[in-house]
Amino acid sequence: MEMREQSMSFQPFLSLSWYDANEDAPLRSYKIGNDDNLPFSKKSGRPTSHPVVAASSAHEDAFVGINIGTELSDMPSPTQVVALLKAQQIHHVRLYDTNRDMLLALANTGIRVTVSVPNDQLLGIGQSNATAANWVSRNILTHVPATNITSIAVGSEVLTTLPNAASILVSAIEFIHSALVASGLDSQIKVSTPHSSSIIQFSFPPSHAFFNRSWVPVMVPLLKFLQTTGSFFMLNVYPYYNYIQSNGKIALDYALFRPLPPNKEAVDTNTLLHYTNVFDAIVDAEYFSLSSLNFTNIPVVVTESGWPSKGDSSDPDATLDNANTYNSNLIRHVLNTTGTPKHPGIAINTYIYELYNEDLRSGPISEKNWGLFDANGVPVYSLHLTGSGTVLSNDTTNQTFCVAKEGADRKLVQAALDWACGPGKVDCSPLLRGNPCYEPDTVVAHASYAFDAYYRRMAMADGTCNFNGVATVTTKDPSHRPCIFPGSHGRNVDFINGTLLAPSSNSTATKMAVAGSRSFCMKL
Repeated sequence: MEMREQSMSFQPFLSLSWYDANEDAPLRSYKIGNDDNLPFSKKSGRPTSHPVVAASSAHEDAFVGINIGTELSDMPSPTQVVALLKAQQIHHVRLYDTNRDMLLALANTGIRVTVSVPNDQLLGIGQSNATAANWVSRNILTHVPATNITSIAVGSEVLTTLPNAASILVSAIEFIHSALVASGLDSQIKVSTPHSSSIIQFSFPPSHAFFNRSWVPVMVPLLKFLQTTGSFFMLNVYPYYNYIQSNGKIALDYALFRPLPPNKEAVDTNTLLHYTNVFDAIVDAEYFSLSSLNFTNIPVVVTESGWPSKGDSSDPDATLDNANTYNSNLIRHVLNTTGTPKHPGIAINTYIYELYNEDLRSGPISEKNWGLFDANGVPVYSLHLTGSGTVLSNDTTNQTFCVAKEGADRKLVQAALDWACGPGKVDCSPLLRGNPCYEPDTVVAHASYAFDAYYRRMAMADGTCNFNGVATVTTKDPSHRPCIFPGSHGRNVDFINGTLLAPSSNSTATKMAVAGSRSFCMKL
């Protein structure tokens, strides 16, 4: 899957009016930042796509999807990615390209997939109906119906990151759609293009919002196409950037969906609608912007939203707790079909940014830490999703672990351990002398750690806790301080008495320490 570029010039765009119900003071209004340079996609400027989803109404089920980036030094294989998606009950994904191996891995899973026309292919497709037809034939027809491709995103935030291509954007979309019509797939696969929030001006109060006037000549025919074909308007929403760029004018609780007292809510004085979070205010600003051009029946889908879990001194609010709070609250907000103040009960289907932390991304530490999982499929944090269904179920109380079977043949256990630390690509460095999981220095203890790490890497898929019959699944957390197993969140574990298991000079950790290497492998 090809690499993508990304700009870092994020600026805030939310202007706020705060009404204090307990005071007689006049309404305090102010504007934050420059509306001409607003937060955009985390993948903007790249050949990316964003998912398009079915229209949601009060009687339809809302859903949360996931964005899958690939800038990892140890990117899981497509099979491993799909195994993680299945384990986490994720049924909607966005890809950044039409990677053949990934689309084949997604075949016969039922997972709804969005693919994209990269920005660097936009010019050719926008100028030639034949080129568009060839693209559809090569990237779509070869995979459907086995792979459930439901949408194509043409370009990525073209109006704000590739303005010179704006004139051919609608043509490219129409040509792709025409190719789908010719193949009889237009009712199954919708076509659209994702947008940065920066196309909205005067975003608060939401009722005063409208699109940047310079894009109206493109926006009107685009919206006509979306309306005629039953497609969707895709918007990227990043309250994190609105918050950190607001110089303290946006409260952290307001950005994180935390409860606010009524007198601290933001109020649209034109509609008297109360806003309890940044997310809803941005989405409603989009709805009002559509209305300003007389389009009132085009659904809005949030194609990117998230919060980084780690940052340097310049990103003090990029923390595990804040990321967990934002994403957990966002998922509940979406799945509860809360809607927005303008459209209560109408689901705002949303795609979380993103599945994996991407350590190869450029920029500050926070840019590498938006993922819900690491490359081994281990949750970065445990989402608080009680009552939200099974999607992203990494907080399940029925946690399972993969450990060495009691009484299993020691030589077979050793061979399986060697395989896990070698071809299995498990990071066995915690088992080295002096590291947290060295003690107890036994084949069984070390194998259990390695087995569980591999089990997590394979997203706990069926058959990944076998190791030729010497491993078994258990619900008992085998962690012991200071050794926390990959599948554990470090809760309710005690220090282990090192004398419980006799040390073994044949253990992998001992051999690795002697050899001075980070991993050890024997041929099975």
